[in-house]
Amino acid sequence: MAVSTSTTSPLPLLLLHRGAANPSPASLSFQSPLRATTLRSRAAAAPPAETLSDDGIPDAPPEGEGTGIPLPSSIGDDGEQLLYGTVGKEIVTKPCAQLSSSFSDSLGESQEKIVIRNRYGEKLVGVLHEAGSKDIVVLCHGFRSSKEGRTILSLANALTSEKISIFRFDFSGNGESEGTFEYGNYYKEVDDLHDVILHFKKHKRDTHAIAGHSKGGNVVILYASMYHGISKVVNLSGRFNLDRGIGDRFGNDYMERINQHGFIDVEDKTGRIIYRVTKESLMDRLKTDMQSACTSVDPNCRVLTVHGANDDVVPSEDALEFDKYISNHELRVIEGADHRYASHQLELASIVLKFIKS
Repeated sequence: MAVSTSTTSPLPLLLLHRGAANPSPASLSFQSPLRATTLRSRAAAAPPAETLSDDGIPDAPPEGEGTGIPLPSSIGDDGEQLLYGTVGKEIVTKPCAQLSSSFSDSLGESQEKIVIRNRYGEKLVGVLHEAGSKDIVVLCHGFRSSKEGRTILSLANALTSEKISIFRFDFSGNGESEGTFEYGNYYKEVDDLHDVILHFKKHKRDTHAIAGHSKGGNVVILYASMYHGISKVVNLSGRFNLDRGIGDRFGNDYMERINQHGFIDVEDKTGRIIYRVTKESLMDRLKTDMQSACTSVDPNCRVLTVHGANDDVVPSEDALEFDKYISNHELRVIEGADHRYASHQLELASIVLKFIKS
């Protein structure tokens, strides 16, 4: 794979072209300094670790079982607070306000809240942005995030400004949607996405593309491996090696503990339990094979992977793995960008918009 700096755009990014071999992440040099914010994650029976969870920054605990995970305005998208893996406590619930979208009528498009019932009888809540196109782009959030995440809203703004209609929604057990939040749960979220696409198809609206951030990136790749009706897929910072990062969150003895107790409860920094990891849900993640999914994507489906060079949540080499196994694939690495693209939202939006419109 040859590496060249983009010359058609002033944006600080790299365009990676497919070649005979893939470069190692160490061979990619960038000028911009690291701008990611590092959080701590700790697990019971394990020493504190200077690491981020799968999806990057703090978020809020669930409002209650079956009502999803609301996000207060002080919280960003995709991540966890200082979490501790424990066992044997009861789950405590407490109401918490839902974040309102920072993008309003000033965008010039109409927004409509839509409720779609999935195959499990749960209500999925989303927002349809009507911007002029009959075809839509569906946006998928990451782990313990929602349709109100900053990255999702930023993409919604960019696409609708170019008259592209979009739908952003909460997976079951997250945000405003019904259902119980579960760790893992990849293929159920694929089912949710499929039910959303079928809903719009029944109303004579085709889905032009699907895009997902972090865990949402995994979901859209898995979807494309199972269903071949989508022509464009955007994977933003998805994790290829799903067996990595678990020990950082729960401690390296997580398997021994979950075999002993059957579950691990995850607490916030106040000691309040915010979700439970069962052995079944843990194995759901460990058994999800992204390599097999990548090789099963229809060659006629175009896939874009975008990753931050300074992502300290999901290593940048994971992006190279997607590029290795997906046949019709484009890879963009944004120099200086972290997992959340905190200082690179415009660059991200420009790359995704160009791909969607091409």
